[in-house]
Amino acid sequence: MDILIDNGHGNDTPGKRSPIWSDGTQLFEFEFNRDVAKRLFKLLQINGIDCKMIVPEEIDISLPERVRRINKIYEQEKKCFLVSIHANAGGGSGWEIFTSPGETESDVIADFFVKSAIKNLSKFKLRSDFSDGDADKEARFYMLRKTKCPAVLTENLFMDTERDCRFIMSNYGRNVIAKLHFDAINSYLKNNYDKIIQRKIRCR
Repeated sequence: MDILIDNGHGNDTPGKRSPIWSDGTQLFEFEFNRDVAKRLFKLLQINGIDCKMIVPEEIDISLPERVRRINKIYEQEKKCFLVSIHANAGGGSGWEIFTSPGETESDVIADFFVKSAIKNLSKFKLRSDFSDGDADKEARFYMLRKTKCPAVLTENLFMDTERDCRFIMSNYGRNVIAKLHFDAINSYLKNNYDKIIQRKIRCR
């Protein structure tokens, strides 16, 4: 099974950055997303898990083009799922994960991410929505609606909240976020090995 890694936004995306903090430092989301994606890619490769970077470019790649790349891989290989990595904004705090509306394989995958977040990010709030019986949030994001494979989108703390931002600016914090993703993926693959081998997993 291929893990498809999407790092949100690009170096030319307007906004998508933290405030400039008192020491002059600032986080740019495109750089954070790509750095965590690269760390995750390395962890997966070291552990023998097939993976692909959807956006190796530094510039922003449109959502339709990202989805086209993902769906092309899915049509060729079938056994894959997408993880789209982001940092949040809006004045809150904590970690959250999104899937498309309805009950799909994406929700199963998201459950493993939630468990990993509780373990790896215990000092930060888990932002959850249990209205449909599980902790992930549902949204009609383009990347979640238009991809043919299962897909989850993670929002890894808030870049406009200083405590959150300081953590994800640090080397330690980025390693934690990458490990959170790796642990979730690894646990899902181990727990669903027979199902993955026996049939083509689909998100719809």
